[in-house]
Amino acid sequence: MFPGQIIFLCFAVVTGVLGVMVVLYEYRRKRFEPEPTEDRVFRCDGCAYVYTDDHDVDRSRCPECGLFNSPFVF
Repeated sequence: MFPGQIIFLCFAVVTGVLGVMVVLYEYRRKRFEPEPTEDRVFRCDGCAYVYTDDHDVDRSRCPECGLFNSPFVF
C-alpha cells in the first residue's frame, strides 16, 4: 500500500468512528431528555402563584386562591 492510501484509510476509520459516536450520543440524549409539554404557564394576579394548565385553556383558576388568570407571557 502507498502512504497516501494508508493515511486515507486511517482518516476514514477515525471519521467513521466519530460519526458512530455522534449518532449514539444523540440517540441516548433524546431518549433521556424530557419531552417538551404544550401546557400553558399561568401566574396568579392575587397571590403570585405560578402554575401550569392544559394548552387549550384560555383562563385558569389558581389552585391556591381560586382567582381566574390569563396565561403568562414571557
